[in-house]
Amino acid sequence: MPNEKLPAKAPAKAVAKPVAKNPAKPEEPKGDRLQKILAQAGIASRRKAEEIILEGRVQVNGTTITDLGTRHDPHKDHIRVDGKLLQGPEKQRYYMLNKPRGYVTTLNDPEKRPTVMQLMANKKSGPHGDQVRLYPVGRLDYLSEGLLLMTNDGELANALSKAAAGVEKTYLVKVSGVPPASALDQIRRGIMIDRGRLDEVRSGRRDRIITAPAKLELVRGGDNPWYELTLTEGRNRQLRKMFEEIGHHVEKIRRIGYGALRLDVPPGEFRELTLGEVMALDRASKGKKVVPKKNLPEHAQLKAPVKKKPTFRKRVPRRP
Repeated sequence: MPNEKLPAKAPAKAVAKPVAKNPAKPEEPKGDRLQKILAQAGIASRRKAEEIILEGRVQVNGTTITDLGTRHDPHKDHIRVDGKLLQGPEKQRYYMLNKPRGYVTTLNDPEKRPTVMQLMANKKSGPHGDQVRLYPVGRLDYLSEGLLLMTNDGELANALSKAAAGVEKTYLVKVSGVPPASALDQIRRGIMIDRGRLDEVRSGRRDRIITAPAKLELVRGGDNPWYELTLTEGRNRQLRKMFEEIGHHVEKIRRIGYGALRLDVPPGEFRELTLGEVMALDRASKGKKVVPKKNLPEHAQLKAPVKKKPTFRKRVPRRP
């Protein structure tokens, strides 16, 4: 029929678009963090490099960077520290130094005392005679001596310095007087000490902590005995504080072991680490167990006490 209406068409159903099962992740920025680049270039350790960035001393392509999260390419970007153009990554170097007493473990000292850097000052890195920019891993105080790691590898230095790594450090310690067995057991189990520096403690700002368990054994007896002590921490003046808590003054400290390393160079001397030793340090920095040498080298042992020979004065005959 001409006037008959046709049925209206049903509205078309919306077709759902397929949802991607694995949506594309935003592309991560390329390059390395600025503090890592500075550490690899031998400017400073990773932690110190972060301070340098936050102080506004670093420019990338003419812009001052203070954000620790930015990434850059040292081969494409122009990076300057204190106005000086950053060179490419240095060849990584690792040394064992036998620090003598009377040296400070800093790059420079306001009191003009000798520094460990002066002991390493004449070290050249290669055939071109370029000097290696080194810094110490951890610290030994002014009166302590022994094994100190020196490197320009800021990443490894930072990893080894973290308490979480639990890297074993072994010391020979001479104390004044003979501590009772019960007091030594306190040190083995963990003892309460002041966390802060001595000047903070004297001013009344005390913050007490318990040290991690330690290995301790007698090496040489006598009125002022020597002990071998192994720690997995490195707190400020920790050894001295531990013995002071049990009423005994520490007379001498000598570090003889660091991870799998054992001190094997004379006082004031140093040597470059082998590839195997560097790999062992890297494993230790990641919390993996490393086995030190069983036989102690000469410079990691106590020398036998020297007995003084009695001296006799010649009798001069009297004049008659």
